[in-house]
Amino acid sequence: MPFRLEPERTFRHALEQARAEGSASAKIGLWVCSGSPLVAEIMAGSGADWLLIDAEHSPNSLESVLAQLQAVHGYPVLPMVRLPWNDAVLIKQYLDLGAQNLLIPMVNDAEQARAAVAAVRYPPHGVRGVGSALARAARWNRIPDYLARADETISLAVQIETAEAVANVEDILAVDGIDAIFIGPSDLAASMGYLGQQEHPEVITAVERCLAAAQAAGKPAGVNAFVESTARRYIDAGARFVLVGADVAILARSSEELAARFTRATEAAGDTADGDRPASY
Repeated sequence: MPFRLEPERTFRHALEQARAEGSASAKIGLWVCSGSPLVAEIMAGSGADWLLIDAEHSPNSLESVLAQLQAVHGYPVLPMVRLPWNDAVLIKQYLDLGAQNLLIPMVNDAEQARAAVAAVRYPPHGVRGVGSALARAARWNRIPDYLARADETISLAVQIETAEAVANVEDILAVDGIDAIFIGPSDLAASMGYLGQQEHPEVITAVERCLAAAQAAGKPAGVNAFVESTARRYIDAGARFVLVGADVAILARSSEELAARFTRATEAAGDTADGDRPASY
């Protein structure tokens, strides 16, 4: 007899459960940008609550994202996938390969938010193409009644990362089917004229405005914040999920620190040895 399977819990369900239980703790996440299933699995075992597998700014394809989803499956971590763009064809493909938690970048107004919602829903409520018998999303029709239940298997977040999106954040939050917003301070800073200045006071104020708007709308908001003090500030301001580091950044900074520590020690030892040599050496 073939297996009959139930869909995995989504990011939306996890946030709803935490809220129902009265938990004030934000879900702490790590970015997975390497494109490596091995690295994704290492990150999945870190103790983080969630991972963001990035297909916008990372060397990822449908195949590598699939491999990473398979690698982290079974770990107590929620994988979210950021798509390259708000495109109905791309959304269909990522959903079909089994990405349940989607983050759509550069959503600037309610119309774009509604387009994302339509792309994740089957007709008559949306435009998602029907191919469940061919798709890992339905486990090749081993999830009973997948077509009727598909909406409960999907969590949709949109990214607020421009000044225009901040101005329209209340309208975006009001769109039915948007489960959460995620604020990207890097692009937001650039759009505000502060390229590379995510810690600029005006950028922080814009982020906090979005967090307040989400609280008022009763929807969760997340944010990217690699500076610990800023991350804690945003959590105190109401962020329900936060990215605090990335695999490639952790590897880069940690390897630099380790190499520098031993290089300094070796150079110091060499200087001492030179000082002990006789002048005629």
